[in-house]
Amino acid sequence: MAENKEKSTIVLFSGELDKAIAAFIIANGAAAYDHEVTIFFTFWGLNALRKDEPVQVKKEWLEAMFAKMMPRGADKLGLSKMNFGGLGPKMIKHVMKKHHALTLPQLIELAQEQGVKLVACTMTMDLLGLQKEELLDGIDYAGVAAYLGDAADAKVNLFI
Repeated sequence: MAENKEKSTIVLFSGELDKAIAAFIIANGAAAYDHEVTIFFTFWGLNALRKDEPVQVKKEWLEAMFAKMMPRGADKLGLSKMNFGGLGPKMIKHVMKKHHALTLPQLIELAQEQGVKLVACTMTMDLLGLQKEELLDGIDYAGVAAYLGDAADAKVNLFI
């Protein structure tokens, strides 16, 4: 008889560095404990999955404005508190490096290596004008019904 894995899900709604780091630390910890983990990225949380470099895709005017105003990639996210015009993220990254903590891009890579399912919300992508080419490779795309299916079977469900 096959043993069923524990399941954990996280909704990452926030596009703030500290909250994204927390989500990935929890996800990587759960995966290390052999949980089946899903992170569902919606609204501003999708910015953590954006590629760092601009990708040439055709967009309408409003979609292009959203793309310019939103941070591009995990290294560009601001802090939820004490952002100080971008100085806060530099300070926290310095402290993390000093303590040999993994960066958010490294935490994302580790999550992918551990099989954490990273799911971009397709409805939010449509609303914000984000296209698959603009997001990291190796992620899944689905709507809220897919997330609810994963969450229904999970013992841990977090909203960050």
